[in-house]
Amino acid sequence: MGATLHVCTTCKAGEPVPEGDVPPGARLHAALTAAELPEGVRIVGVECLSACNTGCAVSLSKPGAWAYVYGRLTLDDVSAILDGAGKYAASPDGIVPWRDRPTVFRKQSIARIPPLEAP
Repeated sequence: MGATLHVCTTCKAGEPVPEGDVPPGARLHAALTAAELPEGVRIVGVECLSACNTGCAVSLSKPGAWAYVYGRLTLDDVSAILDGAGKYAASPDGIVPWRDRPTVFRKQSIARIPPLEAP
């Protein structure tokens, strides 16, 4: 069962973006997609995660598992994001032990969302 890392491509990281400049979220998305992905992880760009006041935001989800939203992310966090996404993908229920999570996932979590129950 694969995990999806959604990356807000329109995120301005709480700062004005001059006309014609690439938003920080789009730069983060490009850096993540250019890197080697962990097994079981796919990256999908989305237009908004509604976390505009928290810098660049991403979310992790997979069927039947807890989902997470993380913010205040930068290009410096690319390797940590991918490390955390790989650990998430390998977990049976989306819960990675706290000490095994990258620091950015421990410190910059915005939300944890319970799995949807089957109808």
